Amino acid sequence: MYTKLVVFLAFVTLGVSFATEKTPLINTTNPQPEVVNYQDAGLQLALQDQINANAQWKNLIQQKRMSVSLVDMTDENNIKYANINGDNMMYAASMPKIAVLYAAIDAIEEGDLRLTKKVQNDMWLMINKSNNAASTRMIDRVGFQRIEDLMCNPENPFYDKEGSGGLWVGKRYAAQGKRNPEPIRGLSHAATTDAVAKFYYQLATGQLINKKRSAQMLKYLKNPGLHHKFVNTLDVIAPEATLYRKSGSWKNWHCDSIMVVDEARGKKYILVAMVEDSAGEQIIRDLVKPAEIALDQSATLAPDLEENEITITTDS
Repeated sequence: MYTKLVVFLAFVTLGVSFATEKTPLINTTNPQPEVVNYQDAGLQLALQDQINANAQWKNLIQQKRMSVSLVDMTDENNIKYANINGDNMMYAASMPKIAVLYAAIDAIEEGDLRLTKKVQNDMWLMINKSNNAASTRMIDRVGFQRIEDLMCNPENPFYDKEGSGGLWVGKRYAAQGKRNPEPIRGLSHAATTDAVAKFYYQLATGQLINKKRSAQMLKYLKNPGLHHKFVNTLDVIAPEATLYRKSGSWKNWHCDSIMVVDEARGKKYILVAMVEDSAGEQIIRDLVKPAEIALDQSATLAPDLEENEITITTDS
């Protein structure tokens, strides 16, 4: 009875939000679709310093068993981006369920899927609770082809078949069923931290499908129901923050993705991490504070040029 009440209240909140929220979460001027376009030297150096200070993390990075992407959106008109192994595709377990959400909302927008109570229920369970049965039902509704077409859309790609891959869902979250593995490494559920950071950034700026549909997707990601990994740490250091999140774990593969809007502490950022290690869950918990230190330090490491300063390049 309690669970049904929680689900009902969540739907009421979602319904109200769908009708009223039109302004993007991050109302930046002329947002770029590719978050990598905001690469920032100061943030990059700060993030590298924080990661490399931990010998275990440094070793995992060198072995391509750990990837991190970080987007600073605190100043909405001065977005900053940094990554380490951001284009390294890894097995991502449940994190690619965000691609299923995207495909479902796209199908609703195009009139190919009705937003019934059952569909709404399954999307909420898929994202908020990472329920595999609900995820499988949603995959069956939209189909692998739609998911692949969206991920590989040349106008807004989240997966590059000719490059480093990206975000992919090629298997139901169930024991049975056909596979549609991604073509580079044959993974069933894959991601790069770059692709996932791009996904969140486009949602935050209202670019994914349109402002209305971006807001809808954000509401499913808001207030996560599972309190581990990034959320475990943020519950302590940022109890007033609004969190948008999707994670995944299977055996030694652990990943998490989160967008933090913390007005109390003046922070807005996206953090995505993927780790292949038995201690991956704890590593991801421990990553939040160093990432926030990198956000705070980035401005001092690469100050803006004064008018009378010049830069020396290889072409000079």
